[in-house]
Amino acid sequence: MFKEWREFRILEKNIEAKLRRVVKNMGGIALKFTSPGMAGMPDRLVLLPEGKIYFVELKAPDMDLRPLQLKRKEQLEKLGFKVYVIDSYEKIDLFIKEVMC
Repeated sequence: MFKEWREFRILEKNIEAKLRRVVKNMGGIALKFTSPGMAGMPDRLVLLPEGKIYFVELKAPDMDLRPLQLKRKEQLEKLGFKVYVIDSYEKIDLFIKEVMC
């Protein structure tokens, strides 16, 4: 089981690295987001030109949000923020297409 988890973690790190590169190439930054006292917040806060802000939760392929992560996602969306769950390189491309509109 540990080996399988480690393999998923490596894939998640690769997805995260690509997201950071793509966002940087767009003139933005993808900050590691931590919120002491509020567990379950998304992994990255993506800041793009023209004041665009997005929350991004990165997952290994085929991994679901944990219940607390889902709760935080719903809380942020209720406040009007868009929260993306990205678990593949293809979803990075979809994210970019959507935020460039």
